[in-house]
Parts: sequence; C-alpha cells; structure tokens
Amino acid sequence: AVVSTQSTGWSERQGQLMVERVRELCPGVDISNYIGFSYAEPLNEDALDKMEEDGIDHCVAFTQYPQYSCSTTGASFNGLYRHIVKRQKEGRPFNMTFSAIDRWATEPLLAKAFADLIREQLDEVDPKLRNKFVLLFSAHSLPMSVVNRGDPYPQEVAATVQKVMEELGFSNPWRLVWQSKVGPSAWLGAQTDDAIKGLVKNGNKNIMLVPIAFTSDHIETLFEMDIEYVADMKKEMPEANIVRCGSLNDHPVFIECISQLLAGHLTTGGKTIPQMGLRCPMCTNPTCGPMRGFFSSRSLPGGVLPNECSEMKQSSG
Repeated sequence: AVVSTQSTGWSERQGQLMVERVRELCPGVDISNYIGFSYAEPLNEDALDKMEEDGIDHCVAFTQYPQYSCSTTGASFNGLYRHIVKRQKEGRPFNMTFSAIDRWATEPLLAKAFADLIREQLDEVDPKLRNKFVLLFSAHSLPMSVVNRGDPYPQEVAATVQKVMEELGFSNPWRLVWQSKVGPSAWLGAQTDDAIKGLVKNGNKNIMLVPIAFTSDHIETLFEMDIEYVADMKKEMPEANIVRCGSLNDHPVFIECISQLLAGHLTTGGKTIPQMGLRCPMCTNPTCGPMRGFFSSRSLPGGVLPNECSEMKQSSG
C-alpha cells in the first residue's frame, strides 16, 4: 500500500494507473493506493488509520514531490512519524510495517517525461523560433530561512533540470526560477514573474514555462502559471510570446517512472538512500532526527511479496 502526496484528482488517477502497472511488473502482488495530504483531506494520519483498518500488511510512504524539501516531503513524513508514535503511546500500535520512497529527482524516466512534454509544446510553435525559446523551469520557492538551514531542495530541483536538458540535448537556452513567494521575508529567487519581465526587457520574447517541481496540474499551474504568468503578462507585454508546456499528470512515461520506482523499491528490499538519514546542518525541528532514523532504518519484511515478483525482477536484471 502507498501513501502519496499532492492534488487529489490527479493523485487518484496516477495512483490507479501506477497500481495497474506495478501488478504487471510484479505478478501476484496485492497492492492498493491510498492518498494522504498534510494540510487537506484526506489527511496523512487518516490514510494510515484507514490502511490499518483495511488490514494492510506494509505501507510504502511514496512522496509525489520528486525533489526533497523539509517543507514538503519532510513535513509529510514528520506527520506520519508523529502519528505512528502517538498510536504507540496510546497502546494501539500499527500492525503494518513501513518503508519510504523519499526523493527521485534524477530518475531517467522523470527527465524523459518532462522532455517529451517540452518537445510536444515546441512542436506547436513557429519552427523558425523553436530553438530561440527560453525554457524557464519554474519551481515553488522557499523562504531563505529554510534554504539557509541547508535544505536540499534547490540542489535537487537543479539536478532535475540538468537531467531534462541532457535529455533534450541542450537544444534551448534555459534558466531555473522560483514562484509562489508569500509575505515580505526573503525567498529564493529569481522570482518567476520578475524573470519573465527581465527576459522580455533583454530581448528574449519567446519563453516556455516548465513546471519542474510539480507532478500534476493544480493552483500553481492552472492559476499562477496559466493566468498570472501567461495570460496576464501577455496583456502587460504584448510583444512577449509566453507558453507553458503540459504537466506530468497521466503522461505514459511518467506513469512508467513512478511504477518502476515502486516496483524497484518492493523488489530490492525497500531501503531508502543514505541521504534520507541526514538532517539539515542547521535543523531545529525535534521530530526530524527521529523521523529520519525511523524511515531510513525500515525495509521490506520477508513474506510481503510473492516469490514470482522477486524472481521476475531478478531475472530481468
């Protein structure tokens, strides 16, 4: 069973397709998808309780944020860990076991899915302008107070961008920018809207926005990107040619990406990478250390998978 995190409609669709594909990759595996959120229904804690109620044997906490940040995946995993501890203290511990997929920023199929979406959008522009489009990779920003604690998110987003550009053969100029700043405090920049204005002012009028840190359409793409950055800025700067490539949503390559990630996790022991165990250098969250220790020490217990699933993966290399 899986707890995933982002927007409900697309998460349900992605989860359904992933489960169907994992059943093909791992014949005989009994797998279900459960959705959980940190700040919206259904909550992560409710998803865990529902899984326990349904008699699930093992939970894979599979973040749908490819790039790890303490403010997204970290916050979700902290909430899961607190609920696990809470139930233990209440004398009703979970019977199911746990493991985690905490980040996947450089997965080759993730880069290929983004590259395919970018090419599809480039195919719709004037061929004479194709290689002149600036690819503006836009990710949700972070307060500098979080960045300065050593949060790995900026580096991991940049790593995804690098993999996508390698997949594209570095066909276009590009920049990584940051959106969704809130409040007066300092946030990671350059901000997406400022970058668009600056590029147009400098003579780069052809711009493609790429939602590099989002796995589905939601308010940051459908409103902030499509309306505030594309539609409104075209009115403000009529000379600008601003487009956005599609989101991952149910793109077949993306579904294959998350399916192979989960199947690989199940058939190789369910361990996290060493990065999961490392707290930010200036971390101040008392839950973070125990949470990391918990998930980084988990693995898939024997007997969870049918033998034919493990044998299939081993024989395929």
